[in-house]
Amino acid sequence: MGECLNVRLRDRTPVLVRPLGPDDRVALAEAYRRLSPEARYHRFWTHTGEMIGERMLDRLLAVDPATHAAWAVLDPLREFPGIGAASWWRGSPQLHEAEFSITVLDGDQGRGIGTLLLAVMWLTAFRAGMSGLVAYALPENRRAALWMRACGAEGSWDGYKLVYRWDLADLKSLPPTRAGAELADWLARLSPEILAETEPGRG
Repeated sequence: MGECLNVRLRDRTPVLVRPLGPDDRVALAEAYRRLSPEARYHRFWTHTGEMIGERMLDRLLAVDPATHAAWAVLDPLREFPGIGAASWWRGSPQLHEAEFSITVLDGDQGRGIGTLLLAVMWLTAFRAGMSGLVAYALPENRRAALWMRACGAEGSWDGYKLVYRWDLADLKSLPPTRAGAELADWLARLSPEILAETEPGRG
C-alpha cells in the first residue's frame, strides 16, 4: 500500500502515519533498541536484550493485506523519527477477528500516539473484512489495561492474561473518556482516507 497520512497529535506536533515495509528493517531494529526493558517485556512477554532477532523482524515486516498490517507514527523533525508502531494479525483470511499490538517509545507515551494507532488498526482491519480486534496484556501492565478500557474494550481474564475486545461495527459503545473521545475523533477523521479503497476480503 502506498498510503501516507499527515496528521497532528493532540499537542499539535505534525506526524506521518504510514505502513511499514521491508525498507524499514534497520529503523525498526533501532526503535526496538530504544525501548526500555520493561516496554520490551510488556510487548513481547519475555526478557530480551537490545537486539531484536532477524526472524522477528521478518515476521513483523512480512505484510499481507489480508492477514497482517503494520503501521508506524513518525515525527520527521526528530533525528530518529519513529515514535510508535502497531500491527494486527489473523491466522487466515477466513477469520473475522485479528490480534493487534501497539508499542510507543517510553518518552512519547501519554501523547495520544497509541490511540491514533488503534484507530488506524481499527479501520484497516475493518477494511480487510474483520469484525473484531483482540488485544492481550499481562496483569501487571496496568497502564495498558486502563488505556484499553478507556478506549471502550470489553475486558476479561482467562486465568493467565487480560483479554480485551472491540466490536469494529459498534462505534456507539465508545465511552465518554478522553481516550474514547479521541478514538472516535480519529475514526471519523481517518475513515474517508483509509476506507476509500476496499481491501480483498470486504466486498
